[in-house]
Amino acid sequence: MDLTQFRLDVADGIATVTFDRPPVNAQNRRTREELIMVFDAISDRDDIRVAILTATGNMFSAGADLKERVDLVHEPGDYVRHNRLVREFFYAVTDCTKPVIAAVNGPAIGAGFVLMLACDIMIASDNAYFSMPEINVGLAGGARFLMEHVGRSRTRAMYLTGRRVPRCGALPAGRDRGLPAARQSSWRPRSTSRARSPRKVRSPSATSSAR
Repeated sequence: MDLTQFRLDVADGIATVTFDRPPVNAQNRRTREELIMVFDAISDRDDIRVAILTATGNMFSAGADLKERVDLVHEPGDYVRHNRLVREFFYAVTDCTKPVIAAVNGPAIGAGFVLMLACDIMIASDNAYFSMPEINVGLAGGARFLMEHVGRSRTRAMYLTGRRVPRCGALPAGRDRGLPAARQSSWRPRSTSRARSPRKVRSPSATSSAR
């Protein structure tokens, strides 16, 4: 597997997928193609029982690489194909047949926040915060993922204000008191060699939204 923006390490049934595109792990076309390839492979591998998605540096992901949009469209259909690839980027995680843990090592912004929400379990460092600054660039995406986790009102507030939400306030009252903190470097789960991986089941209505 020819990877330039991700590292895939497998040990004791655990696949650690590390996003490595410094300085801020912005997402471009190559990012999306590689992540889809990695998580499709994880789904098919019998030696993997659970996956961890994390990133290098102090930023989980700053979201979409806006510089790419300047040269995005050359002929009719290019923008449609781009949007399809973006959707599949997130669905590669939500559709993965193995549980996926987001080990969020810092801020998750825009599409980086949506990528975190695509995972089954979310753990964040104390310096993590989340925001949807699309109001500053004139585009918006991932609303279905946000509404599934934080509700319509808070989703609209995040999109319309672009404000930062700290880790402890990421989820609304009644659902959780926030995301659990990753306080130790040894956050890896125990060996899963004896465990059977549950196969995810998605309802037909879930094919266009996150769990």
